[in-house]
Amino acid sequence: MLLLVTTGVYAEGNPPVTHIRIATGSPTAVYYAFGRALGQLVEDNLPDADAEVMVTAASAENVELVEHGGAEIGFTQADILVSGTAPPDPRVRALARVYEDLLHLVVPTNSTIKTLKDLEGKRVATGAAGSGTEITVGRLLEVAGLQNAIQRQRWNLDDSAAALADGRIDAFFFSGGLPVQAIEDLNNSLGIRIVDLGEWVEPMRKAHSTVYVRREVNDSVYDLPAVSTLAVPNFLVVPTDMPDDIAYDLTKLLMERHEALARAHPAGERFDVRSAIGTMPVPLHPGAARYFRDVKP
Repeated sequence: MLLLVTTGVYAEGNPPVTHIRIATGSPTAVYYAFGRALGQLVEDNLPDADAEVMVTAASAENVELVEHGGAEIGFTQADILVSGTAPPDPRVRALARVYEDLLHLVVPTNSTIKTLKDLEGKRVATGAAGSGTEITVGRLLEVAGLQNAIQRQRWNLDDSAAALADGRIDAFFFSGGLPVQAIEDLNNSLGIRIVDLGEWVEPMRKAHSTVYVRREVNDSVYDLPAVSTLAVPNFLVVPTDMPDDIAYDLTKLLMERHEALARAHPAGERFDVRSAIGTMPVPLHPGAARYFRDVKP
């Protein structure tokens, strides 16, 4: 029987209800869309289980929740868990790699900001406190020598988009799966550009981690000129001490009903068994590893 957190429902002859908390992110971002889809899968397919989808600041907060018993499952960027030669956090293990986040640097169409260095002296939103965006951008600004050269606001995606539209900031960063709905909406209402960050991929790999890779935001994504940028994979993580059978059941559900993720957001269309096992340097949970051995991807 699947058992994570019991709610205290013990009607005679009935098993306890399993309550699975899924830590996601902003309601307009991909983690939340995927989290809602996963929560529905849990409720529809795991007997005596219900799910709670938690709105959070995203990656860093999600990892902290999983580490300290505040959530059973969390979405996170890989770079939250690794940097340089430091080993991954032993309290957290991966169920699967789900898709890649691409870092967006968004400015109005008529902005004079053409490169990362042009942010010097500008008002810039760098992601909510506790988000993966904030961690990635903090590292990027350090590598570029800009960490003390901008007027920094720690705002989430929705607040950043609203502030750019109102002229209260000059630019904002957001790391998310393609397409990001809030950025698409902002382009339709305001008119934006996405600044090319491709030249900073190798410096980030050398300074921090090889989890960073170069990816393209094609012109078809937002109907804007194509750019290169920094990308990082996303993992679904769980506590290391989660029982193996539970991790196995969750991984099996995730993989065998993955079309539900694709319906929730286009980023889910690239989710399959072969890519899902690529969670290194974060080890798979033993229960997840057993599932992937069984299906032999």
